[in-house]
Amino acid sequence: MIVEQIWTGNAYRNFNYLIACGESGEAMAVDPLDHEKCLARARDKGWRITQILNTHEHPDHTGGNQAMIAATGAKLIAHHKAKDKIPGMDRGLAAGDVIKIGPSVELEALDTPGHTMSHICLQAHGDQPALFCGDTLFNAGAGNCHNGGHPNELYDTFTEQLAKLPDATLVYPGHDYIANNLQFTLDREPDNARAKTLLAQIEDQDPNAPLVSNLGLEKEINTFLRLRSPTVIGRLREAFSDLPDDPDPRTVFVKLRELRNSW
Repeated sequence: MIVEQIWTGNAYRNFNYLIACGESGEAMAVDPLDHEKCLARARDKGWRITQILNTHEHPDHTGGNQAMIAATGAKLIAHHKAKDKIPGMDRGLAAGDVIKIGPSVELEALDTPGHTMSHICLQAHGDQPALFCGDTLFNAGAGNCHNGGHPNELYDTFTEQLAKLPDATLVYPGHDYIANNLQFTLDREPDNARAKTLLAQIEDQDPNAPLVSNLGLEKEINTFLRLRSPTVIGRLREAFSDLPDDPDPRTVFVKLRELRNSW
């Protein structure tokens, strides 16, 4: 499996992706909003884009679909519940479905509600596991729930699915929000030395060649994966005086997501 992470440079700080089979030269475009950059990168690599996957239905992830299809004839796939929200879908995915790219690449669809209720993440198995996580998991953060989602479902996705993946799993998010998210981590957990060190390292990084984290690192620096941290809970009690003495992780997650909405 070959992965090309494409920085759009737009106001929303989107990442687009090409996932390619080195044997056949077939490729799948993930959320190709900047279709021109995606098409140019595929041409440079000598790849044929045969499939397009939308992780979810928001326009900053689907906006390049029609131009990409017109240029390549690629088939469009997304969550099966998104058929009325994403025009022209050829295949609807459910949890456990497999997407094949050429003879060498297989990706498993994970049904990951929360940011929206029809969100797909892609899990690549093998020697180097990877997760293409759209707007569910960000570097050091979690997706918002403003437009069709819910924090309770996002919590379930984080705890029942994402947190159980191997620590070596590479994280490929839909946006570059890492600096702001690390600042939120440090606002909630000022004694997190790993987050402080990483923020200093990435503040001036080139988004065309960004850090690719993994789940092991995320568990150190992502507040939404640190729900039992005494510091996180103590700081949360300062904002929510009615927080129980020993809050359950779901309550901590939902309150953190509420704070992040206006932070």
